[in-house]
Amino acid sequence: MSASVPSSPVAGRARFGELYLPKLVTVLREGYGWDALRADAMSGLTVAIVALPLSMAIAIASGTSPDRGLFTAIVGGFLVSALGGSRFQIGGPAGAFIVLVASAVDRHGIEGVVLATAMAGLFLMAAGLLRLGTFIKFIPYPVTVGFTSGIAVIIFASQIKELLGLTLPGKEPGPIVPKVEALAHVIGTINPWAVALAVAAIAVIAGTRRFRPHWPGMLIAVVVAGAATWAFGLPVETIGTRFGGIPSVLPSPAIPALSLAKVEAVLPDALAFALLGAIESLLSAVVADGMTGRRHRSNSELLGQGVANIGASLFGGIPVTGTIARTATNVRSGARGPVAGMLHALFLLLFMVLAAPLASYIPLAALAGVLAVVAWNMAEKEEFAVLLRASRGDAVVLLTTFLLTVFRDLSEGIIVGFALGAVLFIRRMAGATGIEAQAPLVASDRPDDVAPRPPYDPAVATDDQVVVYRLSGAFFFGTASLLNAVLDRIADRHKALVIDFSSVPFVDSTAANVIAAIARKAGRHAVRVYFTGTTAAVRRTLLLAGARRPAVRYRRLIEDAVAEAHAVPEEGPARV
Repeated sequence: MSASVPSSPVAGRARFGELYLPKLVTVLREGYGWDALRADAMSGLTVAIVALPLSMAIAIASGTSPDRGLFTAIVGGFLVSALGGSRFQIGGPAGAFIVLVASAVDRHGIEGVVLATAMAGLFLMAAGLLRLGTFIKFIPYPVTVGFTSGIAVIIFASQIKELLGLTLPGKEPGPIVPKVEALAHVIGTINPWAVALAVAAIAVIAGTRRFRPHWPGMLIAVVVAGAATWAFGLPVETIGTRFGGIPSVLPSPAIPALSLAKVEAVLPDALAFALLGAIESLLSAVVADGMTGRRHRSNSELLGQGVANIGASLFGGIPVTGTIARTATNVRSGARGPVAGMLHALFLLLFMVLAAPLASYIPLAALAGVLAVVAWNMAEKEEFAVLLRASRGDAVVLLTTFLLTVFRDLSEGIIVGFALGAVLFIRRMAGATGIEAQAPLVASDRPDDVAPRPPYDPAVATDDQVVVYRLSGAFFFGTASLLNAVLDRIADRHKALVIDFSSVPFVDSTAANVIAAIARKAGRHAVRVYFTGTTAAVRRTLLLAGARRPAVRYRRLIEDAVAEAHAVPEEGPARV
């Protein structure tokens, strides 16, 4: 893909220190006063209230004790915000890691997981220093939706036992098919009180989200369930009965036990932790960028994530990554910068010190209800349905990644899905070459007198109200991040943005979702967006991705779009 707007040379001249400067330093240099500190404190408190039950629930579902989830959120969350490349990233244990951590605990024990977490931190630091963060963005959109939805299914399946209060005679199987078979055999041991608490927790979360969206529904659900269990002496399993409660202080830092044999044994797990951590953290940073209009530095973010994982491992924690839901909560709560994430970690530490004895009464069924809601939110249902309709190739990549994640292995699903995405791209390139004879995949040089052209009009290039951006060549997952970086700098600075697709033979689902997100962001800034010159196939892909009115207007020619944009009265900034 090529474009008529040259990329900025600033990045090429940037010094090493500038590229890896934590966003915290950037924010402090901009000027940080009491108003910003108050806003960050309120946002940090809000996120800590959300993170408290989630951190414990994710740790328990991962096969570890709840305190390790809190250690991870406190130490890892502080370091992610202090050293990362995103202003608004909130780090901590993530639901996406449940399947990987649980599997590693089964094979290597908690000591092996701690060592793998430290090694994953080293791999993430190396990836950031080698500037591999950009390549993470090349993962096709169907692969991301496929493995995320697959993880959601696995998380829900892992909580069936606690949701129903079932009693197994032995250890619960890890793979999903044996797990479901084992649970079906003991369905007669269902505990009605556990079911009631789980349903009540889900109902409280759903109700507060609908009627009081600013209330901490998950914390309320856990507190109410814990109070009911204590007051009525309900016969259900709690944190206290299974784990003996949680400590009220952080443990002393200790280096994980090292040996060559142990390092070799956990190496595949460490690589899987690093791969998923990189993907999840950069996805979360992109979400924050879309909500705020800011831009993260991907390699600096990976470096910070690496340090955070090493730090968490020193306190016996599990893998740390950027968490999309908590990061979005941080933004919506009015955070001004990384100080909010650092304060969120300190608030969690304060909660642990003050409320550790009360945590013993929290029923595991209520925490399972919390994770059931997390799984429902993680399952990208609308995106899944859209990709199934988008094209046969996208559907194959999506379903392959999803099924391999659920029934085989997460890493295998991502790798095979990426490989299929690359093969699909090659196939589309070949097909586009044969079908679009007038629109080659890469524009070749030609003499000036091949075809008559209208005289050059400098007004189009110098128009301070309407910017025209011409695409040329295939627009696919490998070029989507480049266009996103360029358009993001110009999408909110003009009255209108015109993107011309006349020389684009095809657009894949990843690129279509990038362009749709840019259009929605421009709309929030009262910028009108026009797409011109789209073929029927390209327009269909863009429409399926959500690039439709009112965010986008389709016109046949650039001139039509520019004339219409100038005819529209000037508007003030849209309210976000």
